[in-house]
Amino acid sequence: MFRTSRTFSFFSHRFGEKLWEKESDNPFSPSAIQPFSPLSTPTRTALLIAFATIYLVWGATYLGIRIAVETLPPFLMAGARFILAGSLIAGFLACTRGFKAKPHQWRDNIIIGAFLLLGGNGLVSWAEQEIPSGIATLIISIGPLFIVLLDWLVHAVFQDGQRGTRPNALTFIGMALGFFGLALLVGPSVLEAGTGHLNGYRVLALIGACLFWGIGSLYTRYARDPVEPYTGSAIQMLAGGGWLLLVSVVRGEPFHFDLAAVSARSLEAWLYLVIFGSLIGFTTFVWLMKHCPPSKVSTFAYVNPIVAVFLGWLVLHEPVSPRIFIAATIIITGVAIITLAKNKKSVATTPVQAAVDSQTNVPQQTR
Repeated sequence: MFRTSRTFSFFSHRFGEKLWEKESDNPFSPSAIQPFSPLSTPTRTALLIAFATIYLVWGATYLGIRIAVETLPPFLMAGARFILAGSLIAGFLACTRGFKAKPHQWRDNIIIGAFLLLGGNGLVSWAEQEIPSGIATLIISIGPLFIVLLDWLVHAVFQDGQRGTRPNALTFIGMALGFFGLALLVGPSVLEAGTGHLNGYRVLALIGACLFWGIGSLYTRYARDPVEPYTGSAIQMLAGGGWLLLVSVVRGEPFHFDLAAVSARSLEAWLYLVIFGSLIGFTTFVWLMKHCPPSKVSTFAYVNPIVAVFLGWLVLHEPVSPRIFIAATIIITGVAIITLAKNKKSVATTPVQAAVDSQTNVPQQTR
Protein backbone atom coordinates (compact mmCIF):
# COMPACT_ATOMS: atom_id res chain seq x y z
CA MET A 1 0.00 0.00 0.00
CA PHE A 2 1.11 3.53 -0.70
CA ARG A 3 1.58 4.78 2.83
CA THR A 4 1.55 8.48 2.02
CA SER A 5 -2.10 8.12 0.98
CA ARG A 6 -2.89 7.22 4.58
CA THR A 7 -0.82 10.12 5.75
CA PHE A 8 -2.75 12.70 3.79
CA SER A 9 -6.11 11.02 4.35
CA PHE A 10 -5.42 11.60 8.05
CA PHE A 11 -4.29 15.15 7.44
CA SER A 12 -7.28 16.01 5.25
CA HIS A 13 -9.76 14.54 7.74
CA ARG A 14 -8.15 16.24 10.75
CA PHE A 15 -7.46 19.68 9.33
CA GLY A 16 -9.06 20.02 5.88
CA GLU A 17 -12.48 21.25 6.98
CA LYS A 18 -11.18 24.00 9.29
CA LEU A 19 -8.46 25.65 7.26
CA TRP A 20 -10.61 28.51 5.96
CA GLU A 21 -12.48 30.70 8.39
CA LYS A 22 -14.24 32.46 5.50
CA GLU A 23 -15.18 31.04 2.11
CA SER A 24 -13.51 34.04 0.46
CA ASP A 25 -10.18 32.92 1.94
CA ASN A 26 -10.47 29.50 0.26
CA PRO A 27 -8.65 29.64 -3.08
CA PHE A 28 -10.59 26.54 -4.23
CA SER A 29 -14.10 27.78 -3.44
CA PRO A 30 -16.45 28.70 -6.34
CA SER A 31 -16.64 32.29 -5.07
CA ALA A 32 -12.86 32.60 -5.35
CA ILE A 33 -12.86 31.45 -8.98
CA GLN A 34 -13.44 34.68 -10.84
CA PRO A 35 -11.60 36.65 -13.51
CA PHE A 36 -8.18 37.61 -12.21
CA SER A 37 -7.72 41.28 -11.48
CA PRO A 38 -4.29 42.82 -11.01
CA LEU A 39 -5.81 45.01 -8.31
CA SER A 40 -6.98 42.00 -6.26
CA THR A 41 -4.82 41.20 -3.26
CA PRO A 42 -5.14 37.85 -1.48
CA THR A 43 -5.58 37.88 2.27
CA ARG A 44 -2.78 36.78 4.56
CA THR A 45 -4.91 33.77 5.50
CA ALA A 46 -5.27 32.71 1.87
CA LEU A 47 -1.51 33.00 1.32
CA LEU A 48 -0.75 30.99 4.47
CA ILE A 49 -3.20 28.30 3.36
CA ALA A 50 -1.63 28.17 -0.09
CA PHE A 51 1.92 27.88 1.25
CA ALA A 52 0.82 25.22 3.72
CA THR A 53 -0.71 23.31 0.81
CA ILE A 54 2.41 23.14 -1.34
CA TYR A 55 4.56 22.49 1.73
CA LEU A 56 2.39 19.61 2.96
CA VAL A 57 0.93 18.11 -0.22
CA TRP A 58 4.15 18.12 -2.18
CA GLY A 59 6.02 16.63 0.77
CA ALA A 60 5.33 13.13 -0.53
CA THR A 61 5.37 13.59 -4.31
CA TYR A 62 8.98 12.50 -4.87
CA LEU A 63 8.29 9.27 -3.03
CA GLY A 64 5.03 8.98 -4.97
CA ILE A 65 6.82 9.33 -8.30
CA ARG A 66 9.46 6.81 -7.25
CA ILE A 67 6.76 4.24 -6.43
CA ALA A 68 4.65 5.02 -9.51
CA VAL A 69 7.51 4.46 -11.98
CA GLU A 70 8.30 1.05 -10.47
CA THR A 71 5.76 -0.48 -12.87
CA LEU A 72 4.52 2.49 -14.94
CA PRO A 73 6.49 4.04 -17.84
CA PRO A 74 7.63 7.52 -16.63
CA PHE A 75 6.43 9.79 -19.42
CA LEU A 76 3.20 7.84 -19.97
CA MET A 77 2.53 7.93 -16.22
CA ALA A 78 3.14 11.68 -15.95
CA GLY A 79 1.25 12.50 -19.14
CA ALA A 80 -1.85 10.57 -18.08
CA ARG A 81 -1.63 12.20 -14.64
CA PHE A 82 -1.74 15.75 -15.96
CA ILE A 83 -4.22 15.08 -18.78
CA LEU A 84 -6.71 13.67 -16.25
CA ALA A 85 -6.17 16.45 -13.70
CA GLY A 86 -6.31 19.20 -16.34
CA SER A 87 -9.50 17.75 -17.84
CA LEU A 88 -11.20 17.67 -14.44
CA ILE A 89 -10.33 21.31 -13.72
CA ALA A 90 -11.31 22.45 -17.23
CA GLY A 91 -14.61 20.56 -16.97
CA PHE A 92 -15.36 22.11 -13.58
CA LEU A 93 -14.64 25.61 -14.88
CA ALA A 94 -16.70 25.02 -18.03
CA CYS A 95 -19.69 23.97 -15.91
CA THR A 96 -19.42 26.87 -13.46
CA ARG A 97 -18.35 30.02 -15.30
CA GLY A 98 -16.92 28.99 -18.64
CA PHE A 99 -13.48 27.85 -19.73
CA LYS A 100 -12.13 30.77 -21.73
CA ALA A 101 -8.71 32.04 -22.78
CA LYS A 102 -7.40 34.30 -25.52
CA PRO A 103 -5.17 32.85 -28.25
CA HIS A 104 -1.99 34.38 -26.80
CA GLN A 105 -2.93 33.03 -23.36
CA TRP A 106 -3.24 29.54 -24.83
CA ARG A 107 0.17 30.02 -26.47
CA ASP A 108 1.83 31.18 -23.26
CA ASN A 109 0.40 28.38 -21.14
CA ILE A 110 1.25 25.72 -23.72
CA ILE A 111 4.87 26.92 -23.54
CA ILE A 112 4.74 27.04 -19.73
CA GLY A 113 3.34 23.49 -19.66
CA ALA A 114 6.31 22.32 -21.72
CA PHE A 115 8.82 23.87 -19.31
CA LEU A 116 7.14 22.94 -16.02
CA LEU A 117 5.62 19.56 -16.74
CA LEU A 118 7.69 18.06 -19.56
CA GLY A 119 11.05 19.61 -18.70
CA GLY A 120 10.45 19.73 -14.95
CA ASN A 121 8.20 16.88 -13.86
CA GLY A 122 8.85 14.59 -16.82
CA LEU A 123 12.61 14.55 -16.34
CA VAL A 124 12.18 13.93 -12.60
CA SER A 125 9.88 10.97 -13.34
CA TRP A 126 12.38 9.53 -15.80
CA ALA A 127 15.35 10.08 -13.47
CA GLU A 128 13.64 8.45 -10.48
CA GLN A 129 13.48 5.13 -12.29
CA GLU A 130 17.09 4.71 -11.12
CA ILE A 131 17.73 7.55 -8.65
CA PRO A 132 16.46 6.99 -5.05
CA SER A 133 13.91 9.57 -3.91
CA GLY A 134 16.18 10.80 -1.07
CA ILE A 135 19.02 11.57 -3.45
CA ALA A 136 16.58 13.11 -5.93
CA THR A 137 15.24 15.39 -3.20
CA LEU A 138 18.75 16.52 -2.31
CA ILE A 139 19.68 17.25 -5.94
CA ILE A 140 16.44 19.10 -6.64
CA SER A 141 17.04 21.36 -3.64
CA ILE A 142 19.22 23.48 -5.94
CA GLY A 143 15.97 24.55 -7.65
CA PRO A 144 15.49 27.72 -5.57
CA LEU A 145 18.98 28.87 -6.61
CA PHE A 146 18.02 28.61 -10.28
CA ILE A 147 14.84 30.62 -9.65
CA VAL A 148 16.64 33.37 -7.71
CA LEU A 149 19.41 33.67 -10.32
CA LEU A 150 16.98 33.63 -13.25
CA ASP A 151 14.82 36.26 -11.57
CA TRP A 152 17.95 38.35 -11.07
CA LEU A 153 18.72 37.96 -14.79
CA VAL A 154 15.20 39.14 -15.66
CA HIS A 155 15.76 42.16 -13.40
CA ALA A 156 19.04 42.99 -15.17
CA VAL A 157 17.63 42.57 -18.69
CA PHE A 158 14.31 44.44 -18.44
CA GLN A 159 14.96 47.04 -15.71
CA ASP A 160 11.34 48.19 -15.81
CA GLY A 161 10.46 47.93 -12.11
CA GLN A 162 7.93 45.19 -12.79
CA ARG A 163 9.92 42.16 -13.91
CA GLY A 164 12.65 40.56 -11.87
CA THR A 165 14.22 41.20 -8.49
CA ARG A 166 17.79 41.61 -7.33
CA PRO A 167 18.42 39.32 -4.36
CA ASN A 168 20.27 40.65 -1.36
CA ALA A 169 22.75 38.88 0.92
CA LEU A 170 20.00 37.63 3.24
CA THR A 171 18.37 35.70 0.42
CA PHE A 172 21.59 33.83 -0.33
CA ILE A 173 22.21 33.22 3.38
CA GLY A 174 18.72 31.77 3.71
CA MET A 175 19.23 29.55 0.68
CA ALA A 176 22.57 28.30 2.01
CA LEU A 177 20.97 27.46 5.37
CA GLY A 178 18.12 25.67 3.61
CA PHE A 179 20.50 23.53 1.56
CA PHE A 180 22.70 22.78 4.57
CA GLY A 181 19.69 21.79 6.66
CA LEU A 182 18.39 19.55 3.87
CA ALA A 183 21.80 17.88 3.54
CA LEU A 184 21.78 17.25 7.30
CA LEU A 185 18.23 15.87 7.05
CA VAL A 186 18.68 13.35 4.24
CA GLY A 187 22.47 13.14 3.82
CA PRO A 188 23.25 10.56 6.53
CA SER A 189 20.46 8.29 5.26
CA VAL A 190 21.78 8.56 1.72
CA LEU A 191 25.33 7.75 2.84
CA GLU A 192 24.11 4.83 4.94
CA ALA A 193 22.14 3.38 2.04
CA GLY A 194 24.94 4.15 -0.38
CA THR A 195 24.68 5.94 -3.69
CA GLY A 196 26.13 3.07 -5.70
CA HIS A 197 26.91 4.00 -9.25
CA LEU A 198 24.48 6.79 -10.00
CA ASN A 199 23.53 7.16 -13.64
CA GLY A 200 25.14 10.44 -14.69
CA TYR A 201 22.55 11.13 -17.35
CA ARG A 202 19.73 10.86 -14.82
CA VAL A 203 21.55 13.12 -12.38
CA LEU A 204 21.92 15.68 -15.19
CA ALA A 205 18.20 15.20 -15.92
CA LEU A 206 17.36 16.22 -12.34
CA ILE A 207 19.55 19.33 -12.64
CA GLY A 208 17.96 20.11 -16.00
CA ALA A 209 14.52 19.67 -14.42
CA CYS A 210 15.41 22.40 -11.89
CA LEU A 211 16.46 24.74 -14.71
CA PHE A 212 13.32 24.09 -16.77
CA TRP A 213 11.11 24.48 -13.69
CA GLY A 214 12.74 27.84 -12.94
CA ILE A 215 12.24 29.08 -16.52
CA GLY A 216 8.62 27.96 -16.55
CA SER A 217 7.97 29.52 -13.15
CA LEU A 218 9.27 32.92 -14.23
CA TYR A 219 7.46 32.71 -17.57
CA THR A 220 4.29 32.10 -15.54
CA ARG A 221 4.99 35.08 -13.32
CA TYR A 222 5.87 37.63 -15.97
CA ALA A 223 3.65 36.67 -18.92
CA ARG A 224 1.77 39.72 -20.17
CA ASP A 225 -2.04 39.76 -19.90
CA PRO A 226 -2.19 36.32 -18.22
CA VAL A 227 -5.32 34.25 -17.95
CA GLU A 228 -6.64 33.82 -14.40
CA PRO A 229 -4.81 31.16 -12.37
CA TYR A 230 -7.30 28.29 -12.46
CA THR A 231 -7.79 28.37 -16.22
CA GLY A 232 -4.03 28.78 -16.58
CA SER A 233 -3.27 25.71 -14.46
CA ALA A 234 -5.80 23.65 -16.45
CA ILE A 235 -4.28 24.68 -19.79
CA GLN A 236 -0.76 24.04 -18.50
CA MET A 237 -1.70 20.55 -17.31
CA LEU A 238 -3.53 19.70 -20.54
CA ALA A 239 -0.68 21.00 -22.69
CA GLY A 240 2.04 19.57 -20.44
CA GLY A 241 0.28 16.21 -20.42
CA GLY A 242 0.14 16.35 -24.22
CA TRP A 243 3.87 17.08 -24.44
CA LEU A 244 4.60 14.20 -22.06
CA LEU A 245 2.44 11.76 -24.03
CA LEU A 246 4.15 12.82 -27.25
CA VAL A 247 7.56 12.01 -25.77
CA SER A 248 6.12 8.76 -24.42
CA VAL A 249 5.01 7.73 -27.93
CA VAL A 250 8.38 8.69 -29.42
CA ARG A 251 10.10 6.51 -26.81
CA GLY A 252 7.70 3.65 -27.58
CA GLU A 253 6.28 3.41 -24.06
CA PRO A 254 2.63 2.74 -25.04
CA PHE A 255 3.67 -0.12 -27.32
CA HIS A 256 5.43 -1.97 -24.53
CA PHE A 257 2.99 -1.11 -21.74
CA ASP A 258 1.31 -4.05 -19.99
CA LEU A 259 -1.57 -2.97 -17.75
CA ALA A 260 -1.59 -6.35 -16.02
CA ALA A 261 1.98 -5.74 -14.86
CA VAL A 262 1.07 -2.54 -12.97
CA SER A 263 1.27 -3.08 -9.22
CA ALA A 264 -1.40 -1.90 -6.80
CA ARG A 265 1.03 0.41 -5.00
CA SER A 266 2.11 2.06 -8.26
CA LEU A 267 -1.53 2.68 -9.11
CA GLU A 268 -2.19 4.14 -5.65
CA ALA A 269 0.86 6.36 -6.00
CA TRP A 270 -0.38 7.56 -9.40
CA LEU A 271 -3.81 8.40 -7.97
CA TYR A 272 -2.14 10.32 -5.15
CA LEU A 273 -0.14 12.31 -7.70
CA VAL A 274 -3.30 13.10 -9.71
CA ILE A 275 -5.39 14.25 -6.76
CA PHE A 276 -2.92 15.78 -4.34
CA GLY A 277 0.08 16.53 -6.52
CA SER A 278 -1.79 17.97 -9.54
CA LEU A 279 -5.39 18.95 -8.74
CA ILE A 280 -4.50 20.52 -5.39
CA GLY A 281 -0.74 21.10 -5.33
CA PHE A 282 -0.04 22.32 -8.87
CA THR A 283 -3.12 24.55 -9.02
CA THR A 284 -2.10 26.15 -5.72
CA PHE A 285 1.42 26.65 -7.03
CA VAL A 286 0.16 28.50 -10.10
CA TRP A 287 -2.08 30.67 -7.89
CA LEU A 288 0.87 31.52 -5.64
CA MET A 289 2.98 32.43 -8.65
CA LYS A 290 0.49 35.20 -9.39
CA HIS A 291 0.88 36.77 -5.97
CA CYS A 292 4.29 36.04 -4.40
CA PRO A 293 7.98 36.50 -5.22
CA PRO A 294 9.60 33.42 -6.82
CA SER A 295 12.25 33.13 -4.10
CA LYS A 296 9.55 32.75 -1.44
CA VAL A 297 7.43 30.23 -3.33
CA SER A 298 10.51 28.13 -4.16
CA THR A 299 11.06 27.46 -0.45
CA PHE A 300 8.80 24.41 -0.82
CA ALA A 301 11.92 22.55 -2.04
CA TYR A 302 13.41 22.88 1.45
CA VAL A 303 10.26 22.24 3.47
CA ASN A 304 8.86 19.21 1.59
CA PRO A 305 11.41 16.73 3.03
CA ILE A 306 10.69 17.93 6.59
CA VAL A 307 6.99 17.41 6.06
CA ALA A 308 7.51 13.89 4.75
CA VAL A 309 9.59 12.97 7.80
CA PHE A 310 7.28 14.49 10.41
CA LEU A 311 4.04 13.19 8.90
CA GLY A 312 5.63 9.75 8.93
CA TRP A 313 6.35 10.23 12.63
CA LEU A 314 2.88 11.62 13.42
CA VAL A 315 0.77 9.12 11.51
CA LEU A 316 2.95 6.07 10.92
CA HIS A 317 4.97 6.34 14.18
CA GLU A 318 8.28 6.28 12.33
CA PRO A 319 11.34 7.14 14.50
CA VAL A 320 12.60 10.74 14.58
CA SER A 321 16.13 11.45 15.84
CA PRO A 322 17.51 14.67 17.37
CA ARG A 323 19.38 15.23 14.10
CA ILE A 324 16.07 15.62 12.32
CA PHE A 325 14.90 18.30 14.77
CA ILE A 326 18.19 20.19 14.33
CA ALA A 327 17.93 19.95 10.54
CA ALA A 328 14.32 21.12 10.61
CA THR A 329 15.26 24.10 12.76
CA ILE A 330 18.03 25.09 10.33
CA ILE A 331 15.75 24.73 7.30
CA ILE A 332 12.92 26.70 8.89
CA THR A 333 15.40 29.43 9.85
CA GLY A 334 16.61 29.60 6.26
CA VAL A 335 13.06 29.78 4.92
CA ALA A 336 12.22 32.53 7.42
CA ILE A 337 15.25 34.56 6.29
CA ILE A 338 14.26 34.18 2.62
CA THR A 339 10.69 35.18 3.44
CA LEU A 340 11.76 38.29 5.36
CA ALA A 341 14.47 39.34 2.90
CA LYS A 342 13.62 42.55 1.05
CA ASN A 343 14.82 41.95 -2.49
CA LYS A 344 15.18 45.06 -4.64
CA LYS A 345 13.18 45.96 -7.73
CA SER A 346 14.66 47.91 -10.60
CA VAL A 347 12.55 51.00 -9.99
CA ALA A 348 10.78 51.91 -6.77
CA THR A 349 7.01 52.07 -7.22
CA THR A 350 4.14 52.47 -4.81
CA PRO A 351 1.87 49.44 -4.38
CA VAL A 352 -1.01 51.25 -6.10
CA GLN A 353 1.11 52.35 -9.06
CA ALA A 354 2.58 48.86 -9.38
CA ALA A 355 -0.92 47.41 -9.47
CA VAL A 356 -2.03 49.87 -12.14
CA ASP A 357 1.09 49.25 -14.22
CA SER A 358 0.50 45.52 -14.01
CA GLN A 359 -2.63 45.87 -16.13
CA THR A 360 -0.30 45.04 -18.99
CA ASN A 361 2.31 43.10 -17.04
CA VAL A 362 1.03 41.02 -14.14
CA PRO A 363 3.61 39.26 -11.96
CA GLN A 364 2.76 35.63 -11.21
CA GLN A 365 4.69 32.98 -9.18
CA THR A 366 5.87 29.32 -7.70
CA ARG A 367 6.50 22.53 -7.54
